[in-house]
Amino acid sequence: MTLSDFSIIPATPAHIAYAEAICDEMFESAKARGTGIARRKPEYIARKMEEGKAVIALHKDGRWAGFCYIETWSHGDYVANSGLIVSPEFRKVGLAKAIKKRVFDLSREKYPKAKIFGLTTGLAVMKINSDLGYEPVTYGELTQDEEFWKGCQSCVNFDILVSKERKNCMCTAMLWDPVEKERVLKEKIQRRAEAKERLDRIVKKQSLLKRIEAKLWRSSRKIVAAVFPVGTGLAKNI
Repeated sequence: MTLSDFSIIPATPAHIAYAEAICDEMFESAKARGTGIARRKPEYIARKMEEGKAVIALHKDGRWAGFCYIETWSHGDYVANSGLIVSPEFRKVGLAKAIKKRVFDLSREKYPKAKIFGLTTGLAVMKINSDLGYEPVTYGELTQDEEFWKGCQSCVNFDILVSKERKNCMCTAMLWDPVEKERVLKEKIQRRAEAKERLDRIVKKQSLLKRIEAKLWRSSRKIVAAVFPVGTGLAKNI
């Protein structure tokens, strides 16, 4: 089984029939990990599908294989790609990474100015986020929307979060900031332009030196020819 056996597409109302199974697997997966997430109802997942704010992976035989949805916070200034889940029978083929990439792209399409963030204890998810360009940040750089933090109440580590005054917890916070990425890109473009300019100057200097060398050589040949006329045999030796 390979990724070519799956289609990874934005979810639509046509996929609502999968909502209940997706919710059940999210809950079972969270229990198996020993962490809690805000349990979503099928109606919530269905609404995400209707709004075009979700990505679903389907096996070529029609079975759902994976899912992830978009949540917005602080009036759209922050976006989270939440509820990433892969059906147990389809794990170990790279679906999680492919789904995360597709929902990340969908988030950028819908909210190009938003900061995309996540909280996770999973090393695999951290690696995927890092590959997408997320950077580890402090909790203070995330949304401070109270509704977002309410989602942590069902987690077994919620007491730690509260005791730390929401400054840190067991999860690692990661952020993709479009403003910062644009700044880094501009700096990279500027460095490339400066490097090209330096290379152009070096090439011009080398070309100039070659022309000067050629001119000096021609001049020296004329001087030798004038001092040692042709026929004496001396100019040839020189």
